[in-house]
Amino acid sequence: MVYQTGAANLAERNMAKHSHGSMNIETQEKTFDAFIKWVTRTTIVIIVALILLGLVNG
Repeated sequence: MVYQTGAANLAERNMAKHSHGSMNIETQEKTFDAFIKWVTRTTIVIIVALILLGLVNG
């Protein structure tokens, strides 16, 4: 059996109903896109550096 305090009951009554897909996620999308670009560019730089290192030491 689960017991709830008065504060928990009050919080549940005062919460808005959840509506799936209603949140504005523009900022999160921009941040994610910037992160993916950074990872892609960094990966390319590392691969090029490894290729050049292999050519110089090969």
